[in-house]
Amino acid sequence: MSEARAKSEVRSRTYWRDWLARPLHDRVGAAPEALLVYMNFENILDNFRDRPRATFVPPDLRVDFDHAFASLPTKVKELLRPKLAGVFFLEGLGSTAFTVQAKGGVFQNDVAAIVLDMSILRNYKANQWATWKENTPFRADARYRLEATIEHPAGDNRANAIRYILLHEAAHVIAVGENFHPDYFAPLPKEKEIQIKYPFTWESWRADPYAGKWSSVFDSQFNLRRDVVYYATPKLGFDRADSAYEQLSRTSFPTLYAAINPFDDFAESFVSYVHSVVDKRPWQIRLYRDNELTKTVDLCWGQMRCEQKRKVMEQLLGSR
Repeated sequence: MSEARAKSEVRSRTYWRDWLARPLHDRVGAAPEALLVYMNFENILDNFRDRPRATFVPPDLRVDFDHAFASLPTKVKELLRPKLAGVFFLEGLGSTAFTVQAKGGVFQNDVAAIVLDMSILRNYKANQWATWKENTPFRADARYRLEATIEHPAGDNRANAIRYILLHEAAHVIAVGENFHPDYFAPLPKEKEIQIKYPFTWESWRADPYAGKWSSVFDSQFNLRRDVVYYATPKLGFDRADSAYEQLSRTSFPTLYAAINPFDDFAESFVSYVHSVVDKRPWQIRLYRDNELTKTVDLCWGQMRCEQKRKVMEQLLGSR
């Protein structure tokens, strides 16, 4: 099945040729059959129980999507224009979104398509979605509560949930063919190659190409990182949430999700920087035990621990 995934037509830029010819804002629709088949391969190989299927995009959700996409910063849309094959809706992905890279071959640049799960998008406003997502690494426990805020009350709507999700996936698209991190599907590079070619990744990550695994340079002080998983069976009890975020604060990862792998490290750095620094929108996580606030978590963009990653974002976005 891994061979079928690798040979899927959606992994070729040629498949997306007609979509790429459209204006950027018009590259959106229901997922085509070939993409549905591919996403089923992905879920099976990644041990997700969910099986993606076709869906109808209701007019009200399309309005929210169009509003979210139009509100993205101009610079982000400029970076997306040559690389975004399209944004496609389906049901039953099992996570909020996914990005599929398509190879351009020798003479053309690689591109990527974003997949969004309607069964999740239709249900959440911005802060509800962020709260749901940030709870997924922890086993439910009635004594504990986690709340996330990514919008002020006036902006706490579904369009802004979609906007935040789009920014994360946009980072994956923008990273295609660049040197922010190695190719997702390529064999893990040796450390010298990472140090020379991928300075963003080298800031936080090391690779063991023989074991096929990434490790963080912070694992000695962030020993809970290996148990952080999103959208799957949680490995951490909620009684470890305070410790996980305390350990996170000793690293250059801006969010807990960024600590999973180099690819989501870049995407989470991008979305949290654009959202909070460029767009000046709120971002905060609050942890409670027995209804008492035990910890407040803010982003690191004004702190020395994220200084090097901040410089990368400033250069990419021209926001200095």
